Amino acid sequence: MIMKVTIDFTKSAQENADLYYKKSKKLLQKKAGAEQAIKDLEKKLGKVSETTKTVVRTKMVVAEKEWYEKFHWTTTSDGMLVIGGRDAHQNELLNSKHFDDNDLFFHANIFGASVTILKNGINATKEAMEETAQMAACYSSAWKEGLHTVDVYAMRRNQVSKSTGKGSIATGSFLLSGERQWYRNVSLSLIFFVKDGKIVAAPEITFYRLKEKGNSPAKYVNVRQGNMKKSDAAKKISKALEFTELDTIMQQLPAGEFKVS
Repeated sequence: MIMKVTIDFTKSAQENADLYYKKSKKLLQKKAGAEQAIKDLEKKLGKVSETTKTVVRTKMVVAEKEWYEKFHWTTTSDGMLVIGGRDAHQNELLNSKHFDDNDLFFHANIFGASVTILKNGINATKEAMEETAQMAACYSSAWKEGLHTVDVYAMRRNQVSKSTGKGSIATGSFLLSGERQWYRNVSLSLIFFVKDGKIVAAPEITFYRLKEKGNSPAKYVNVRQGNMKKSDAAKKISKALEFTELDTIMQQLPAGEFKVS
């Protein structure tokens, strides 16, 4: 390697040597500064990499949707599935496709209510039936009308029909026959919580039975009748439970206004 050296003939040999010494000292300082800058940059890049890894590890896993989640749904304190129609068309769908011979049909005794089905209901406990009755009460027009209680009845598959022999029945309406099993003065109150990545709206009676068994979640919210709009109630529930799917929460709320605590 050939290095060119420029000599200032107006200066002595010692002065030229001093000049090159100072230049070399400055270059060494710049080199040290550059090396330190590289080290600092490598540290910053390492931190960014670790942060990225952490984000990937903590990414929320969205639970797959089950077939019944297009309806109102919950499970009883002993694990039985309860599903209810959100509107007249879903009430028809439940009756025609999801109401089997061993199920029970629940309905609030008021115009405008969800068809609520307790799967395998004929083998259910008294407690499971009571919990389903409260579910049926909550998803009836009683909530929107501000009624604090409503009567609910239960019937078997062979007591519920769409055929009258005298013409058609309106969508969401059914012909009922025979004795009904009554649940009187059922209160309207729900508890929302998250389980297995899903938002659950459980009748209050279900939640407190879970609590007695030591199976209730630590984080939950009470949902009752009030003066809060559905969208605002959903946002409050979302924040309290750290569940970001607002549409799913909205679907699980009854028609009406709310108090969330």
